[in-house]
Amino acid sequence: MRFVLFILTVCLMTLGATAYAQDDAIPLGSGDHIRTLIVDGLKRHYLVHIPAKYDPKQATPVVIAFHGGGANADHMVKFSGLDKKSDTAGFIVVYPYGTGRLSKILTFNGMNCCGYAMRNKIDDVEFTRKILDDLAKLVNIKPKRVFATGMSNGAIMAHRLGSELSDRIAAIAPVAGTMGTESIVSKRAVSVIHFHGTADESLPFKGGRGKGLSDTDFYSVEHSVHAWVKANGCKEDPLVEKFPDTAKDGTTIIRKTYGGCKDGAEVVLVEIEGGGHTWPGQKPPIKALGKSTDNISANDLMWDFFLKHPME
Repeated sequence: MRFVLFILTVCLMTLGATAYAQDDAIPLGSGDHIRTLIVDGLKRHYLVHIPAKYDPKQATPVVIAFHGGGANADHMVKFSGLDKKSDTAGFIVVYPYGTGRLSKILTFNGMNCCGYAMRNKIDDVEFTRKILDDLAKLVNIKPKRVFATGMSNGAIMAHRLGSELSDRIAAIAPVAGTMGTESIVSKRAVSVIHFHGTADESLPFKGGRGKGLSDTDFYSVEHSVHAWVKANGCKEDPLVEKFPDTAKDGTTIIRKTYGGCKDGAEVVLVEIEGGGHTWPGQKPPIKALGKSTDNISANDLMWDFFLKHPME
């Protein structure tokens, strides 16, 4: 079986998986909880991390983080490091589990990929809607401060949610994953910050088939960014900034910001020159994924971006 991010399966086996006990308590307190839902007759699961500083009297932002293909939610916790950012910044982070024939090797349906979820036409948009409905019964969330991110197949899913679930998702931050559709159908301007390494061999910056992956002909980063620029009515010429090369790790950072969008939205591309199929600011579990930059933290940049772009 060839999944879109088969290489992440190796990462998962390297990292192992964390076991969490089911917790159906209402309301939920700080810590980690597994929730089970029935969506279209399927038993689905998500992991929710509630920070220690969570105050049930105050509405709290939510970041949904989708794992890569061939991985699962437990892997995404370690791969992204978002729990630590959740604890310091005070947002709730949700890690959905994809679907698959094996419990630890899962995918999401991003339309042009990936694996089991795509082939079986799994409705992961409806799954996400059900997650948010369920979560709202358990914790005090800010409905207009719900954001989505993801790695690779999970990033493709984040793009899809920005397009198809814009009534629930305020802004998105895909990492190393392009759009899975040709165009955007969002009902409102959705701000996007997209991170991608120019040396990504698994999901190439210029699109096409990745090294050792499925037959998916991926859309390019340029296609994805400009689809959002068009949908949001942004200016075609971006503000280009080069970040200082403080890490000296063989990567450099260029940020392109497309402004002048409808309703104050922005579309931002963060190019990691020399970067691989990795999460900026996090050490990759295996070298085969390529370089990960220490010049920036994707978690810090995306959270700052999310703070600027709530749903109005």
